Amino acid sequence: MDAVTAFAPATVSNVACGFDVLGFALHEPGDEVTAQWSESGVRIDAIVNDGGRLPREALKNTAGVAAAAVLRTIGERRGVVLTIRKGLPLSSGLGGSAASAVAAAVAVDGLAKTGLPLETLLSCAFEGERDGAGSAHADNIAPCLYGGFVLVRQANPPDVVRLPVPPSLTAVVVHPDLEIETARARALLGTTVALSDAIRQWANLGALVDALHRGDLSLLARSLEDTIAEPRRAPLVPGLALIKQAAADAGALGCSLSGSGPSLFALCDGMATANRVAAAMRLAVTAHIGGAPETYVSPIAAQGARVVAPCAS
Repeated sequence: MDAVTAFAPATVSNVACGFDVLGFALHEPGDEVTAQWSESGVRIDAIVNDGGRLPREALKNTAGVAAAAVLRTIGERRGVVLTIRKGLPLSSGLGGSAASAVAAAVAVDGLAKTGLPLETLLSCAFEGERDGAGSAHADNIAPCLYGGFVLVRQANPPDVVRLPVPPSLTAVVVHPDLEIETARARALLGTTVALSDAIRQWANLGALVDALHRGDLSLLARSLEDTIAEPRRAPLVPGLALIKQAAADAGALGCSLSGSGPSLFALCDGMATANRVAAAMRLAVTAHIGGAPETYVSPIAAQGARVVAPCAS
């Protein structure tokens, strides 16, 4: 029986001013999904490192739904058995449900040797997160699959714009010992936005895209401001303003929530600065939230999800 394992990386979405449209990929951590042929249907054989919290029923799991979408898309009558290895913490703001969906889609595509276009795989993963997790956010799915820094102009049908990345741009992500459910965080946003806040957000988004194209890190730093989501979600992360200040004092270009939180990201000019920022943020998170935060320092990962272990037995 053939087996294929795919890896899908953590992602930072929103990226301050890019609520629901901007995202970038990290080198690690990430989720892995192994797919093997079965007679029919989709079955989840095991989920590792989730504490028993994720659904084992395939059609209630993002990976299971995404795998089924790929099989349906390619007209495959055989089924698959999935093994999911969670490398991403749950409810972390690092795109965990998206990573499982993307890894499953890529693994099944690799198993079937169909070589589906990225746009098709994105649609399958989007279906997986939408039906399996109850909502879908292409600003996690797209960078997870495509890699790099992307802007999602439209999720369905996919219209993903790949943005250039200045060579020295380095990300820091700190994940506190805290969980925030995406549904709860989105409920805080309401349904209306003040026109003045929207105008400022649009200006920052346009400036950030231009800064990436021109490698203008000064403009990028001035653009990393969220006037819409972060102010409403700030109460969910104790000491958020002070953690952001610690990142700035250590040299970060900017700092904000990763997705709906509680993870925070900072963008930095170079690895040396990023390491200083990571240390400062870790100390600040420990002081204001407690626990032992997980910290990741990574350039923007040019490569997204990929097959890491094809094998045959």
